[in-house]
Amino acid sequence: MEITWYGLACFRFKSRQLTIVADPYAPELGLTLPNLRARVVTISHDVPGHNYLKAVKGYEHVFDGPGEYEVNGVFITGVATYHRGKPGERERNTAFLYEFDDISIGHLGDLGATLDRKQIEAMNSPDVLIVPVGGGDILDASQAVEIITELEPRIVIPMHYAQPGLKLDLEPLEKFLKEMGTGAIEPIPVLKVRKSDLTGDETRVVLLESQGAPA
Repeated sequence: MEITWYGLACFRFKSRQLTIVADPYAPELGLTLPNLRARVVTISHDVPGHNYLKAVKGYEHVFDGPGEYEVNGVFITGVATYHRGKPGERERNTAFLYEFDDISIGHLGDLGATLDRKQIEAMNSPDVLIVPVGGGDILDASQAVEIITELEPRIVIPMHYAQPGLKLDLEPLEKFLKEMGTGAIEPIPVLKVRKSDLTGDETRVVLLESQGAPA
């Protein structure tokens, strides 16, 4: 399994079974995506930072809401959650759980509210959890850590934080690393992960280099 980050909340998950792109963003956000190709695209929140389908070529399926889906032996579950806002006025967000043959990945999308017990159970303790940490209209560092504690993944990848060129007022990554009690971590271009890498009880933070360039 290869996991690549393109900035903000956009990721590509590539395995022998299937390639999925999550949350492609529009260039008006200040970043430019490279040419992406995938059979499946998932959209957590129907706004330009997460729904720019024009960035992806060759897709056959788009999943943008709650439900259970299956493509080429990969099971995808969309879990109804919320973007930040007043109770009763919150916009919908869909968190996704991708279950490949031997690795499960949770992508929380544009999540702005902590999860309730039913949502936590639906996310099913993924091996790899991708979580927004930049505050504003989405989770801040302390809320992200609260969810990580509940879901107990083996690997955490932070996303949706301040980065060069991005036209959003987000908090820096360092606030999240401090909340996690983690020192400096060297980012890597791509995370290549196997089931054998997911042993032990400790949660490990992995930082990815953004492959999206400033516009």
